[in-house]
Amino acid sequence: MSINTGVVTPSGQPLRILFVTAWYPTQANPHWGIFVREHAKAASLYNDITVLHCHGRNSQLDHWWQLSETRELALTEDIPTYVLQHRPSPLPRTSYFLRYGALLKAYQQLVRQGFRPDILHAHVHQVALPVTLLGKLYGIPVVITEHHSVFPRQMLSKLDLLEARCAFPLAEKVLPVSKALQHGIERYGIRARFQVVPNVVDNSLFYRVENQTALTTRPKQLLCVATMPPTHVKGITFLLEALAQLYTHRQDWELTIIGDGPVRGEYEQKTYELGLSNHVHFWGGRPKAEVAAAMRKSDLFVLPSLWENMPCVLIEAMSSGLPIVSTRTGGIPEIVDPDVGLLAQPGDVSSLHEALNTMLDNFVNYDRCQISAKAQQRYSYEAVGHLFDLIYRECLK
Repeated sequence: MSINTGVVTPSGQPLRILFVTAWYPTQANPHWGIFVREHAKAASLYNDITVLHCHGRNSQLDHWWQLSETRELALTEDIPTYVLQHRPSPLPRTSYFLRYGALLKAYQQLVRQGFRPDILHAHVHQVALPVTLLGKLYGIPVVITEHHSVFPRQMLSKLDLLEARCAFPLAEKVLPVSKALQHGIERYGIRARFQVVPNVVDNSLFYRVENQTALTTRPKQLLCVATMPPTHVKGITFLLEALAQLYTHRQDWELTIIGDGPVRGEYEQKTYELGLSNHVHFWGGRPKAEVAAAMRKSDLFVLPSLWENMPCVLIEAMSSGLPIVSTRTGGIPEIVDPDVGLLAQPGDVSSLHEALNTMLDNFVNYDRCQISAKAQQRYSYEAVGHLFDLIYRECLK
């Protein structure tokens, strides 16, 4: 979807915002940091956004740093996007000096090209400190959006923690995508001016339709969309075991799993061993348009994660009007309230089985229109973009 930038709002004329991010889609990995691009698209509804992706080290560069513009529409979504790379340092543990220097050079080049930002908006703590220092050097307000689950999971490295402790208090605002993430940052003793700004859903792609098929003529359609990393963090093993329990007393359902990863074969083998092959179908990775279409054909959505921060797939399911079964972990309880669905204990097969069984009997009683409307009110491009606009203008007062 193409987003028109520079829309004048009651707040005033569009501001120039430089998104500086460590995560962003690339040709090699078009799904990497896609939620940052969604934030950029939301912000671009009201202000002029340019994205600077600090891609990291590249030993093949002709010069010690390189700034290149990305012109592929599938990656940029009509937002001016630049990729910054630098050579690795020949001295151990000193590459961050080159990272800081490359960011300064890139900023100066963008200014020479005519883009002088009113606000610097850093995404993810890996770039927070150099962006904050850049802001202090040029007198530009800085806001920081944090997405990373290393904070609530207490997995931050010592160097990253040091940088976060230096950068976050200096920023005008720190914008975690969930309250759970804010609490995780605060547990490290980091103090800042926090304000939660959630992830975004494209409600022109993810929307509700009425199910045209009578339930009595078909199995109830369950959908799970999840990656399959070796950490098993999405809890698919527990889901399969819960479904095996469910299968002993009811077979009026089918599950489709969309997603891929290194352990997909393990899940397929376990599905076979549990005797669920006729009821559980693996579709592999699919484009977002196909995921959205699958949601519109489903009766309910399942995400049995062991840990999540603020999963976009849940707000996409909400926008599609789907009742949800998920787990009480991370930022999920901030999304799934009793009007939206049911929460099981993470990693608890019996709890997940009970939630699934209850939902299969009651999902028709959920107000799909209300679920979809709630997603649009909280997570649409317009809602999140307007929130960014208010924050930017507050920082300039």
